[in-house]
Amino acid sequence: MSKSSIKQEEIINSYIESPDKQRKLYRRTLVTVIFSQIFGGAGLAAGVTVGALLAQDMLGTDDFTGVPTALFTLGSAVAALLVGRISQKHGRRFGLGLGFITGGIGAIGVIIAAVLNSIWLLLPALLVYGAGTATNLQARYAGTDLANSKQRATAASMAMVFTTIGAVAGPNLVNVTGEFAVSMGIPSLGGPFILAAAAYILAGIILLIFLRPDPLLIANALAVRSVGARQYTDNQLGQPLERRGVILGASVMILTQIVMVAIMTMTPVHMKHHGHGLGDVGLVIGFHIGSMYLPSLITGILVDKIGRKIMAVASGVTLLTSGVVAALAPADSMVMLIVALSLLGLGWNFGLISGTALIVDSTTPTNRAKVQGSVDVLIALAGASGGALSGMVVAHSSYAALSFTGSILSLLLIPIMFWPYNRGSNLNNQG
Repeated sequence: MSKSSIKQEEIINSYIESPDKQRKLYRRTLVTVIFSQIFGGAGLAAGVTVGALLAQDMLGTDDFTGVPTALFTLGSAVAALLVGRISQKHGRRFGLGLGFITGGIGAIGVIIAAVLNSIWLLLPALLVYGAGTATNLQARYAGTDLANSKQRATAASMAMVFTTIGAVAGPNLVNVTGEFAVSMGIPSLGGPFILAAAAYILAGIILLIFLRPDPLLIANALAVRSVGARQYTDNQLGQPLERRGVILGASVMILTQIVMVAIMTMTPVHMKHHGHGLGDVGLVIGFHIGSMYLPSLITGILVDKIGRKIMAVASGVTLLTSGVVAALAPADSMVMLIVALSLLGLGWNFGLISGTALIVDSTTPTNRAKVQGSVDVLIALAGASGGALSGMVVAHSSYAALSFTGSILSLLLIPIMFWPYNRGSNLNNQG
């Protein structure tokens, strides 16, 4: 065993023996994740705000304007799997840190593609950029590693709520970053990706430097020490109760992701067709992303207090309302578009935090990061599908038809949540 391994084991053992040190590490982990998420949110917002518009400019058609969202979401699927595996083996610090830095490199590739007007460079760059999206989502799990069962949703929400600062600032800086880009000889739509590159790389550096000792490694050691290694094997996931919880949590997050990504992706294009400028688009998307993250702390408390399933059903009802409002909103009404996209973000927020809590409840430290990464792959693929199909639906039908379709899909959350009840599952005590 190397000296560094021996030293790491000594550090881990010192935390196992000290509940006070564990509490302090829990708080320090949350602070570190919070700072990384402020920058991560800014990086995330760039692709959401102008990705579809950049592709529209390059391709000259609306049919494939959903492709950028599909690509960076597909890239996030691959990254989610890799980040989860790396985190399980080496800890959250390396998994999340490398994931954010990779996303920053992808954003640099998008900037170069914009300068060269190269769609063939844009496509792979967006795939790599997607690593930041996956990492931004997986960071929410880091806060739960040392949380008890009554703190898990709240801990996940703490990471998410501070994403709001960067995520809301990003879309509302599209004009400023666009002007900065033009001054450097870069097309204005490449501006937000300059912000994304810097933000993602900074987020990664923060995690690599400050997320130590690693909370997942400490949690794993605590679990093995307190309960016994025999009970903490990957086979535990094979038990019906845990598997059902994973399926429920994944189903909630997959459905909310499809609906949210599909409607969100086409809203900027819909607005542009009806005379809205980039400032208007940035305002609407800013409200949307703010609603995705800002309510997180309250949502986390509600999920912990009144139950995972009740909040998942609330997610379906909120997304249903959002789709109806978006479909019926006059295209020139900024107020109605803001209401629709805010409800869309809020419904996604309810679904993500309740689903996250279900996943954490159903896993153990020795399989948690791996399972979380695998579930996030499915979420990302669902988002990629929603993004890719949304452009085709709008091109051959209408934005209203897309919004109504999203409303119908969101209703599926209600029967899914009642599925365990019909089988007498013990998950009933989770909400």
